[in-house]
Amino acid sequence: MPKIHRLSPDLANQIAAGEVVERPASVVKELVENALDAGARRISVAVELGGKKSIRVEDDGEGMEPDDARLALERHATSKIGSSDDLAAIRTMGFRGEALPAIASVSHLVLRSRARGSQSGTEIRVNGGTVASVVEVGMPEGTIVEVGDVFYNLPARRKFLKADAAESAQVSRAVTLLALAHHAVGFSLTSAGRTVVQCPPASTLAERFYQLFGERPDLVEVNKEAAGVRIFGYAATLARDQGPTRGAQNLFVNSRSVKDRTVAHAIIDAYSVSSVKERSPEVHLFIEMPPDRVDVNVHPTKAEVRFREQSLVHELVRRALGAALGAAPIPELQLVAPMPTGGQPVVQSLPQAFHAGGGLTSDRPAWDNLDPGPPRAGLGGDPTQAADQIGRMAPLGQLRDTYIIAVDEEGLAIIDQHVAHERVLFERTLERLKAGRLPSQRFLEPVILSFEASARQTLLGHVAELDRFGFELEEFGGDSLRITAAPALLGVEECGLALRALATDLEGLDGGARVDEALRRIAATTACHAAVKANDHLTVEKIVHILDELRQTAYSTVCPHGRPVMLRLTRREIERNFRRI
Repeated sequence: MPKIHRLSPDLANQIAAGEVVERPASVVKELVENALDAGARRISVAVELGGKKSIRVEDDGEGMEPDDARLALERHATSKIGSSDDLAAIRTMGFRGEALPAIASVSHLVLRSRARGSQSGTEIRVNGGTVASVVEVGMPEGTIVEVGDVFYNLPARRKFLKADAAESAQVSRAVTLLALAHHAVGFSLTSAGRTVVQCPPASTLAERFYQLFGERPDLVEVNKEAAGVRIFGYAATLARDQGPTRGAQNLFVNSRSVKDRTVAHAIIDAYSVSSVKERSPEVHLFIEMPPDRVDVNVHPTKAEVRFREQSLVHELVRRALGAALGAAPIPELQLVAPMPTGGQPVVQSLPQAFHAGGGLTSDRPAWDNLDPGPPRAGLGGDPTQAADQIGRMAPLGQLRDTYIIAVDEEGLAIIDQHVAHERVLFERTLERLKAGRLPSQRFLEPVILSFEASARQTLLGHVAELDRFGFELEEFGGDSLRITAAPALLGVEECGLALRALATDLEGLDGGARVDEALRRIAATTACHAAVKANDHLTVEKIVHILDELRQTAYSTVCPHGRPVMLRLTRREIERNFRRI
């Protein structure tokens, strides 16, 4: 008896449904994409119980004639490709011809469609893949698809669906992404009778973004075009400290929401230029390119793409984000409470000698007396991206020996002295590394430090990189290391603290990490321990020096670990609080 047999059409459709229909949100995505391909200008979606009970998608697209409506429910039937050549340059959202029959095979489906110019429409009812009826109906031009009881005939699949709220959230995300990718189309989503998304047609992406997310001052606009590729959208500013939180990363290629490792790596690369802190920043990125330069036919649900020029796309995304981040605004300071009264003054003013020497009382602003100098680009940095700089600033004093208070032509600034100095030392250190080894100081007596086994092995595994910074260390038996030299800018106490921090920072690197990534981490940790600290009283000369050096650094608004350098209170904000505007 033969072991191989042909699958029945119903079973084949159910297997196909397993690839295309993962959950109710997958149904919504496929049906909305069909509506978009039909030229719809408005699309409404309604779901019950997260889509498990019912899904209804209505559009005002071109609709279908009766024969086309019947054929659309057959597997591998499509109007979107005609030959294998069409696969090389796909311009539509759907093209496989599997969605409708696959959905119909695992649900109760009703398809109603009326072609533009036709006097009536066609209604087709399908139960578990079997056509139950075909009738003529009156309806508006366009298409309505109703899907009930998804996976009713596959209980094993249905029991793996999440709770109603979780499935509703997935539907909401799917509609949000589709609405973001197609701003000229109006979208609405109701769940259990409650309006979740309501977006009328928008004239620009910015307008649609506001409809969906409101005001987002924490995001910066991205816009770059080169080599026939356009990259645009929004990304989190450098100064936004997200900590362990992962931001949403939405990528659209030719209006199709996808995931791609090449672009994901480019995003990490772009942010690592300014900070060694590992981040998963919020990014909404759109890539437009000729369809023959990207393959969208590499995943059953079209969730992934393959670029024909991956390295080019990676570099363009990295540079587009780098340029946008370099132009990001410094966060504004919000007035929250009056200054305390009595006791020690919280702001220590600069001495009169400073004012007499050509400071704030000079005929010209103090920032006019400072030579701007060229911006620095760190190790592996891109000089074209070094645009994120503060302007010339005149210091007023210190706040609690922790923050520098300064003014410039834009208003008032509060600068974290430790974070600012850390940024300066980080870039200066990387700059000096390009010329070779950093200056070091040899200890009169070696310093013996004990470390946990993993930390000790991590440091010994990066002896060559540490040596370039001026650290000289070796095993000393047991759990100890013998340190004979350290960077000139560190003291003995700071040396020990820095090495312990470095053991933690470097341990997080995987075995395939590049040498310059290790060097950047060492530079960041060394700069952190060498920088002035909170509660350090600074002289006038030191304050002026930090501000002058900060102004000459690249990405001067964040420290190498991602913390913001300053807060601003702009002139406009001051005038608004005093009700002058």
